[in-house]
Amino acid sequence: MATSRDDIPRLAPGRLAAYAAPAFAFAIPTIPVYVLLPSVYADTLGLGLAATGTALLISRCLDTLSDPLIGLLSDRTRSRFGRRKPWIMAGALAAALGFARIAFPPDGVGAGYLTLWLVVLYIGWTAVVVPYTAWGAELTPGYAERVRVTAAREGAGLAGIVFASLVPALAGGGAVAQLGMLALAAIGLGAAGLASLGLLVPDRPADASRPGRAPVSSGLRAALGDAARNGPFVRLITAWFVNGLANGLPAALFLLYLTHGLGAAPERQPLFILAYFVSAMIGLPLWYRLSLKLGKHRAWCCAMGAACLAFGLVPFLAPGQFAWFFAVCIVTGLALGADLVLPPALQADVVDFDRLRHGEERTGLYFALWHAATKLAMALSAGLGLIGASLAGFDPARPSPQGVMALTVFYAVLPVSLKLATVALLWGFPITARRHEAIRRRLARRIVQSSD
Repeated sequence: MATSRDDIPRLAPGRLAAYAAPAFAFAIPTIPVYVLLPSVYADTLGLGLAATGTALLISRCLDTLSDPLIGLLSDRTRSRFGRRKPWIMAGALAAALGFARIAFPPDGVGAGYLTLWLVVLYIGWTAVVVPYTAWGAELTPGYAERVRVTAAREGAGLAGIVFASLVPALAGGGAVAQLGMLALAAIGLGAAGLASLGLLVPDRPADASRPGRAPVSSGLRAALGDAARNGPFVRLITAWFVNGLANGLPAALFLLYLTHGLGAAPERQPLFILAYFVSAMIGLPLWYRLSLKLGKHRAWCCAMGAACLAFGLVPFLAPGQFAWFFAVCIVTGLALGADLVLPPALQADVVDFDRLRHGEERTGLYFALWHAATKLAMALSAGLGLIGASLAGFDPARPSPQGVMALTVFYAVLPVSLKLATVALLWGFPITARRHEAIRRRLARRIVQSSD
């Protein structure tokens, strides 16, 4: 069904840019934490793989437990600075401290040191990103305008990832020096972005139709129970989780496939990564315009379908067919743009549905559950990909043709199956533009009635 633009006023470009600006710095640590940190601590600093892996596992588990608590508390916060700003600023200070201590460790560092500061980094990061994304959903009540907000935020984040991937090549000096330079860049640029966010973006409803005065939930258990009975939310977060598995498998196996499946030399591999993320940035306006015509959930389905077609080509590629795989990276990168932009905008609509049913403010909690599902999908996909490919016969030390085929199946074929399942689950999603307009108008009437 074709949709039209909202009758909601568009956010001013300056305010939108001020909101999106911190996402650039927020994305910078993703490369060093996932790529450089294990190498620095396990190898260069002599901590070992087992101790480094244990520190990462413990800190990630504690971090996941913190998501719903931080989401609920940010919903309940009332201060003269707003609900979201105090959490973002405090979380940013903690994350900056943790990142700095990890990037510039003292002599004789041990597993306890790494675990402590990873916990500080991750929980501080959660205290930033959960209120930050919830705040994005509260900037506008418009069905289409929310896509514009998430596109600006995720576009800045993708630019930060590209920047972070280029810094090590420019820094030189080994992994320790690269980690330190990225930490300084993230902290410095983050401070500037947070200043613009704090000064230029109001932490309050964008207009009168946004029921910002709704009471908060009486408790976490009641709120989680209501979320479990929210049919559109359960459907959306299930689709998000399954698609997260589909995206996480190729992410975990990407370098292994490039080396053993495609035969790409190490110096060529960053070009494929760069093409992937740059394509995601380029595709953001495409998905915004398509969502205006088809609706957000149908546009997301189209993106997943395009990714399936691209991944379907991978099993037929022979070693050395770099041009064809470059095309695969471009198409799947374009689809990544939709994965980043459209689901959070749909999640904001689901929160409006919950508010209509229960009259309570739970945006932070809903986005906390969203981020917890993201982390779980990333963890499971990494384990499923690495362990599954190994059990199926792939050994990077002695790769056989059968083993490489098993690697390819987990890298490309299984993600296609998962994405097709996601499309089937999401195609008839009930909160369309027309349905959301009805929800928004009922919420607006409730505001008027409560003020009489």
